[in-house]
Amino acid sequence: MQIGNINIGSGVVLAPMAGYSDIGMRYLALKYGADLAYTEMVSAKGLQYNSTKTKELLATSTTEKPCAVQLFGSDIDAYLAVIDKGYIDKFDIIDINMGCPVRKIVGNGEGSALMNNPKQACEIVKACMRSGKLVTVKIRSGFDTVNAPLFALKLQEAGASAITIHARLREQFYHGKADWNIIKQVVDILDIPVIGNGDISVYSDIAKMQEQTGCAGVMIGRAALGNPYIFTNACHNELYNDIKTHINMLLELYNERVVGNLFKKQLCYYAKHIDNSKKLRLEIHSTNSITDIMSVVDRYFAL
Repeated sequence: MQIGNINIGSGVVLAPMAGYSDIGMRYLALKYGADLAYTEMVSAKGLQYNSTKTKELLATSTTEKPCAVQLFGSDIDAYLAVIDKGYIDKFDIIDINMGCPVRKIVGNGEGSALMNNPKQACEIVKACMRSGKLVTVKIRSGFDTVNAPLFALKLQEAGASAITIHARLREQFYHGKADWNIIKQVVDILDIPVIGNGDISVYSDIAKMQEQTGCAGVMIGRAALGNPYIFTNACHNELYNDIKTHINMLLELYNERVVGNLFKKQLCYYAKHIDNSKKLRLEIHSTNSITDIMSVVDRYFAL
């Protein structure tokens, strides 16, 4: 898959998932075959106001080439401020979130709410293009009715270099079956690459989506949680070492208390690979420190 002048290989992409697509998860996804890994979504307004916590989300590893950030927001001035402050200079691709269904985000006119405001959506794309970076956009099938094909066409006309579509309406959140036919409709109407997203559960689903929709790339989200091996159908023989790597990469950025809180939810997903995972998850939730977490990891995963 080619986005602008950047080759994305086979086009298998790790989704930008808030609270999950941290530097460690991205490192492991790329290690096991992902061609691109976006940061978790980052608030443009948070960067505009120099939020330390927001800036921490921009941390990347040397393996992230090309390097891609996802921003969210509806305020044009915030995007322009982010560009002017140089926060995203190291990134090759800026992705704009126009698909997040979370009520707080939507209530601010951000995320999937922008699918009801195509004029503003296009102005955001044009503003981000002033950075000189490639601009991509992640959308949904629509807000409460399908409008993805025409909405995506407007974004292409505004200058977007690729579109990712999660094939559910905002009103569906993550429930029900993703309608891959909508992905095909977007593919058929656009000249730029389309990345399909939604209901990729196992490695073989990647080829199925591409065959059914003609999409240039496939984005994997929830199925990659605790399972970076999905990107090339790898075995999880290195699970213990990979978990340790994930933790240690976070410890390079945050103090132990923060890492302990951040990693509990990640570890619950890694627990899927362990027998009696329900008991393990209960132990994870009862941990109070990174020392406790490491003890759990050693007892259950170092086998």
